[in-house]
Amino acid sequence: MCGELKETHIGRDVVLTGWVHRRRDHGGLIFIDLRDRTGLVQIVFNPETDLEAFQKAETVRSEYVLAVKGRVSARPEGTVNENLPTGRVEVYVSELEIVTAAKTPPFTVFDADKVDESVRLKYRYLDLRRPDLQEVLFLRHKTTMEIRKFLDRAGFWEIETPMLTKSTPEGAREYVVPSRIHAGEFYVLPQSPQLLKQILMVSGIDKYFQIVRCFRDEDLRADRQPEFTQLDMEMSFVDEGQVMSLIEGLMSHLFYELLDIPLKTPLPRMTYAEAMERFGTDRPDTRFGMELVDISDIAAKTDFKVFAGALSKGGQVKGINAKGCGGYSRKEIDELTAFVGNFGAKGLAWMIITDEGIKSPIGKFFTEEQKSEIIKIMEAEPGDLLLFVADKPKVTADSLSNLRLELARRLNLISGGQFNFVWVTDFPLVNYNEEEERWEANHHPFTSPKEEDLEFLEADPGSVRAKAYDLVLNGIEMGGGSIRIHRRNIQERVFKVLGYSPEEYHSKFGFLLEAFEYGTPPHGGIAFGLDRIVMLMAGKDSIRDCIAFPKTQSATCLMTDAPSKISEQQLRELGIQTVKKKAGK
Repeated sequence: MCGELKETHIGRDVVLTGWVHRRRDHGGLIFIDLRDRTGLVQIVFNPETDLEAFQKAETVRSEYVLAVKGRVSARPEGTVNENLPTGRVEVYVSELEIVTAAKTPPFTVFDADKVDESVRLKYRYLDLRRPDLQEVLFLRHKTTMEIRKFLDRAGFWEIETPMLTKSTPEGAREYVVPSRIHAGEFYVLPQSPQLLKQILMVSGIDKYFQIVRCFRDEDLRADRQPEFTQLDMEMSFVDEGQVMSLIEGLMSHLFYELLDIPLKTPLPRMTYAEAMERFGTDRPDTRFGMELVDISDIAAKTDFKVFAGALSKGGQVKGINAKGCGGYSRKEIDELTAFVGNFGAKGLAWMIITDEGIKSPIGKFFTEEQKSEIIKIMEAEPGDLLLFVADKPKVTADSLSNLRLELARRLNLISGGQFNFVWVTDFPLVNYNEEEERWEANHHPFTSPKEEDLEFLEADPGSVRAKAYDLVLNGIEMGGGSIRIHRRNIQERVFKVLGYSPEEYHSKFGFLLEAFEYGTPPHGGIAFGLDRIVMLMAGKDSIRDCIAFPKTQSATCLMTDAPSKISEQQLRELGIQTVKKKAGK
């Protein structure tokens, strides 16, 4: 193939097929960079070698598909291209077949990264000819192959679960599929195989995995798609530590085999409470410092009413130390203030540390002793900028955790090629939804509470910790899992805390509860977004760069124009009538 030719092939006759990447006419000679998925090679048309092939080559343009026969030769001195794997050789063509011609493409493959993404997605078949995208798809292929090899050796069985299943909402909207045969009834596309993989454990399968398509009808972000591929796993007779140990082995295998990067295991671990205290998020990016510091105790003694007011309402006062940013202008600080406003913060207090002490509009509200305490607790030095948010704990955490990342970007604190893993454990089992005035599952309703917290399940649900664990890489959640509930009475208690009536949970999950009556082993598992794993390993910013045919942020396919309307006959067969939404609704 094109990218495989080397100096050892010099003198050999070869047959190549591929696309015209670039064409250069140098008068007496025509040079074409021929491209296939393995790379590029320069082919040369010389009228003295074959006049007919040369004349055909004069008509060739970008993205034509060619088949050529020729002899591999060493490039003349001074024309070697050390940046190209095949840069020491070229092929003098003796026969040329123009397999197919091509229209002038809307963009060139070698400049596609400069083209608007919507254009690239519309012509995805051209976009996918880019070598960098093909490299990512090859990495994705190798990743799935290595996952299968590792899990097979670990005794796992790959078992498929149905795509058409029953509606059991787990937090996100579902894609609904009408049944033509059962009029008025519907399937849904699975958000995950969660319940079915638990049923497999009840069935005695013991170790299951699946590389599976999943679907969620929710708003999109750079790292989300309406349909995505998940590495799904479940094991019987395991605890949290055993699951995490297995996953550390899998990640070590992938990173060493695919990136030649050895991981030091066991990977770092921190509880949810520690992550929120230090980083303000359960997805901490540990590649840099600038951790959150709680100064609530100091703030409570000051005369600054903004801090006092927040604390009196059960809030917090926390800050971060932007090292070396003491020279920021008022305009730059105002930009940071506006930034944290996007996350609910009502303001951003600041202090600049100088050789003379603290320079700040709020400095007058602090005694010298209090200023010294702040400098000490925040490890501040002359030239540093201290930034504070006083608000409800959630607002404070959201504002400062995002400000921390924004400052890291501005200050170039994150170097490429770093892979900082951390396990986050001991999540709250449930969170309180203030708008709906009810408890919601933090992960899903099937996560097991810690035994020592079970006594508080009904009286104080918010204090109950879950046997849950997330693996975070560079501030992005790679995957999450938990030990599951395997006793019917505990599962029913959790359903009741979440506000399900017995009728509701029997209707939605009765088959699972009934299965629990027939001997259920303790079990747990985890799921990873394969798209996200590849994105992180490839160093990409969006999973759209790691999927062959991704959807846009509005969940559309620009190439196929999906979703689209179906015919009236199809609607009648399905017993469906469409209703136009009124403007503004």
